[in-house]
Amino acid sequence: MSNSSDNGPNSGAPGGRETPRDPATEEARIRDALPVEIRGRIRSARIVDNRAVVVAEAGDLGAKAREELEGLITSALADLPDVAESRVALIADRRRRMIIAVGSGKGGVGKSTLTANLAVALAKKGRKVGVIDGDIYGPSQPRLLGAENTKPMTQDDKLVPVDTRHGVGLLSMGQIVPQGKALAWRGPMAGKALGQLVDAAWGDTELLMIDLPPGTGDVQLSMMSDSKPDGAILVSTPQDLALLDAARAGQLFDEGDVPIIGLVENMAGYECPHCGELSDPFGQGGVEKFAEALEIPFLGRVPLTLETRKSGDAGTPPAAAPSAGTSGDDGNDIAAPFIAIADRIDRWLTTGSL
Repeated sequence: MSNSSDNGPNSGAPGGRETPRDPATEEARIRDALPVEIRGRIRSARIVDNRAVVVAEAGDLGAKAREELEGLITSALADLPDVAESRVALIADRRRRMIIAVGSGKGGVGKSTLTANLAVALAKKGRKVGVIDGDIYGPSQPRLLGAENTKPMTQDDKLVPVDTRHGVGLLSMGQIVPQGKALAWRGPMAGKALGQLVDAAWGDTELLMIDLPPGTGDVQLSMMSDSKPDGAILVSTPQDLALLDAARAGQLFDEGDVPIIGLVENMAGYECPHCGELSDPFGQGGVEKFAEALEIPFLGRVPLTLETRKSGDAGTPPAAAPSAGTSGDDGNDIAAPFIAIADRIDRWLTTGSL
């Protein structure tokens, strides 16, 4: 006499009745069978009567890439012992990726340097990060990330981000327009250009960091309506004039219902390379006091250093140094503030709080 437990993997119930499958377990088992690089596209997966049914996002893929994705899923699931057939449904919704805008309301406060270093630091933590240079008229990210001489390709009428040597993707008008050429575009054209950079073929990028231009003009308004950020970082130097402009940028995000992750005080103090004396050419602690008054998190200070400027000009952000963030390494002191702020942003991305 055979025992009911010998009738198959799902026949543990008395009388040979099939034991219900746990949907969460089945989905996890299917995901584990798939190549790592496509697991992020899976939106649902289950097994019904020895048939695997998988729904995957492919809205950012062309026809050939969609066929390849379907083939990869089908091939991988063929190895599961209780799957006799696979059905794959590809949906055309845009993949959900997070967007963080870095703004200042004022030019010359170092938001581009901060954006580049935070992006690199987050990429070193394992996140798939892309940088969008939203400063259409004065792009600087190609220089900061060492990608000035690399132009983006197109795929299915979409721009393909340039892979930088620092582990982050990049799109900037500075890669498209010849160096030194001025863009004489009206505001709506600049806003449309930003939309094309956001709506590019970003693939499996999970986080886009947008380096915004100064002010609260057409580019910012277009972003708020077409590609609303999940959060914003405000950057300011300590003096009152910069803080007034940062307040205006903050008001724009408030009106657009975009959470302000926090404020960063940049150019916070300068150490003389000859005598070691500390000075504060832009004042001291103004941003922290400002953040406290508005009940906005203060993310940290970044000092004014010659090494940071040189690294930016050379296209090697301090956060990209091989041992950046390693305690006790004096050569990476300039990276430490960026790493510390990136740690807090990473926590916010994971938990929604600092």
